[in-house]
Amino acid sequence: MTDEGGAGFDTLGELESAGAKRADRSAWAYVEGGAGEEVTLAANRRAFARRTLRTRVLAGIAELDLSTTILGSPVRSPFFVAPTAYHGALHPDAEGGTARAAARAGILAVFSTLSSLSLEEIAESRPTGPRWFQLYLQPDFAATRKLVERAERAGYGALVLTADVPVLGARDRQAEAGFAIESSVPIGNGPEVVPPARAPTRTRTGYVLRADGAASWEILDRLREVSRLPIVVKGILTGADALEAVRHGARAILVSNHGGRQLDRAPASLDALEEVVAAVGSRAEVYLDGGVRRGSDVLIALASGARAVGLGRPVLWALAAGGEAGVARLFRLLDEELATALALTGCARVREVSEAVIGTKSDPP
Repeated sequence: MTDEGGAGFDTLGELESAGAKRADRSAWAYVEGGAGEEVTLAANRRAFARRTLRTRVLAGIAELDLSTTILGSPVRSPFFVAPTAYHGALHPDAEGGTARAAARAGILAVFSTLSSLSLEEIAESRPTGPRWFQLYLQPDFAATRKLVERAERAGYGALVLTADVPVLGARDRQAEAGFAIESSVPIGNGPEVVPPARAPTRTRTGYVLRADGAASWEILDRLREVSRLPIVVKGILTGADALEAVRHGARAILVSNHGGRQLDRAPASLDALEEVVAAVGSRAEVYLDGGVRRGSDVLIALASGARAVGLGRPVLWALAAGGEAGVARLFRLLDEELATALALTGCARVREVSEAVIGTKSDPP
């Protein structure tokens, strides 16, 4: 078991700065940057800041239970590792360290197509507990199918189809730092794996998208034909798209604006959550990522209708700050903060959390 003594931070408030001190400059720009003027990136945090939590007292709570299930798999806490690329650019422990820390914490972890380690190496690092594979479609469906089959053989429990990247958003900060996705970091899943296109291809009459960027809802049907794994669709921000995903067999929806890295001025994930939850009802589980930093954020998202909450940048910050030990400390601190927030809002169990926990702008803090 890794000692948290090398984590490099003591509180969640110092996590980001601790990671910045140890990370390569161009890799850090990749982690921190958003699309365009980064309006949506900032909106993710503002959405949480606009909401308050209602304090309840003398609730008679002696024990707290943070456990839940995600697509039927039991987890000890209702947050999970959201898929992010290139962990090896931040620390030699790479996705292996993230996987081991998540396994010890008893939480779900989702790993990217663009991981620094292969999906098989990650699976070996985490032999137990739920792990899912995030899928970027490949220009050739045969290559997509090969990735899916590898994930199924390696014991991944679900496919998380990232649907909001027909092309990459215009990421100014990343470009200015010189971090080029195609060449900066080796992809552990093999040189044949193709990242999303940086931009549409210009022609004499307009622009065209690569085959993976031109995919339609029928791609879910094709994936279901070649795999028994449940499909989670990531990148949905509207009720209409959530309904389409469910109609085509998605078992869950991940409400996400890609950490503010795709369409600048897209809504904050938290602001889109209510519409998606209302649209799908009980037909699919709904998760959220984007802007989650503290235990109180997790509680707000749960009270707003999310079954579980994904962590993107905080995992990378913790990895940069202290490798596996840093990620382990992040999970422990977040778990403690969430337990504290539950106690102070009068909730003994995560499964008891409801919209009654949420206050308004005019409520006292």
